[in-house]
Amino acid sequence: MTCPVASAAQVLTQAHGALTKEQRDRLTPEQVLDELKKGNERFRAGAMVSRDYRAQQRSSAAAQFPACVTLGCVDSRVPAEVIFDVGIGDMFSARIAGNVVNDDLLGSLEFACAVAGAKVIVLFGHTACGAVKGAIDDVEMGNLTGLLARIKPAITATQFSGKASSKDAAYVDAVARTNVLLGLDGIRRRSPILADLEKTGTILIAGGMYDLSTGALEFLDEKAHHSAVR
Repeated sequence: MTCPVASAAQVLTQAHGALTKEQRDRLTPEQVLDELKKGNERFRAGAMVSRDYRAQQRSSAAAQFPACVTLGCVDSRVPAEVIFDVGIGDMFSARIAGNVVNDDLLGSLEFACAVAGAKVIVLFGHTACGAVKGAIDDVEMGNLTGLLARIKPAITATQFSGKASSKDAAYVDAVARTNVLLGLDGIRRRSPILADLEKTGTILIAGGMYDLSTGALEFLDEKAHHSAVR
């Protein structure tokens, strides 16, 4: 008898065709998150699934049933579908500089989960984030000024013993990590819809940090980092 996790692995590593509603609905949020972790492991190992993207494009043209939604940075080196090794139709993907959470993106997450049925939200930042550096340096430029202002609370909330400088890679990454934690808090606080879905076990909301050097995405333990956002 096939175990649920094996079934999840089978549908999320399909070489041909996109997820069907039946396949997606059989997955639990925990299974979806586990398969995202496995996908990142495949990416790092250079053992990604060989997919027929044209077949997936054709099979998903009439309808889509993604299993998850990610919110990541606009950085060109952090394409969510690639680093999680998923195909067309498997994932909703939202991207914005500094992976900030604003009202429009909350609406997108609500659509993905409450309307379209995605089971997992992954909010993730990355190392050496230019938007974080810009916020630390108080960069002002057109509409970018307002976007960077959304990252500044993470600067205040970050506990760091070294020099607080955009030239200190460890400090930049610490702020980026705090920014993710604050973003997770913001999703739950500012979206009763998503908070309720999480409370009932319908979805999981998770945060992570992607390492540009290694290709690894570390999922954050929110309890262990609770002091970082207080």
